[in-house]
Amino acid sequence: MTDILVLYYSRHGSVANLAAQVSRGINSVAGATARLRTVPPVTAENAARLPDVPTEGPPYVTNADLASCAGLVLGSPTRFGNMAAPLKYFLDGTGSEWLSGALRGKPAGVFTATSSLHGGQESTLLSMALPLLHHGMVLVGIPYAEQALVTTRTGGSPYGASHFAPNSGDNVPSADEVRIAQHLGRRIAEAALRLAGWEQ
Repeated sequence: MTDILVLYYSRHGSVANLAAQVSRGINSVAGATARLRTVPPVTAENAARLPDVPTEGPPYVTNADLASCAGLVLGSPTRFGNMAAPLKYFLDGTGSEWLSGALRGKPAGVFTATSSLHGGQESTLLSMALPLLHHGMVLVGIPYAEQALVTTRTGGSPYGASHFAPNSGDNVPSADEVRIAQHLGRRIAEAALRLAGWEQ
């Protein structure tokens, strides 16, 4: 099976729900499987060390997950038009993977959630794309052939899947957001199967 790493940080559940839909898209492609991982929160204060395995949800990502994946999909809530600190903190520690070329030639995509419709969804998606490009990954977006990009009145863009959550409890994606997230997952999985080994 071709493993696609779906790596995200979620505070109120919106990004986690999108990650589940991206994973459904990946798992719908024969020969591909989604591997869900998350990152621990970060704090500026000295705190007790977090457990190695979270009490609920997927396990924390390791650098070995990056080396063994055939593709990567990153998800984060929007923080002032940028990815959240926990995901950025993890990515900042991937210098050895950059040096070894562990992600070079693999497909990648991005997804996000915001509490305001114009609150930086696209800039957040682009901020997550930048380190992926530095790693030599092949960025995969969503073409307008996906009709939900035309009909959506909530989230979704050609840069990646997104969810509009005006309140912290609004973490269930709309029908269009679900279609767009699943489309992204399918495209990443299909690209991974086609690109396997081309940069080795």
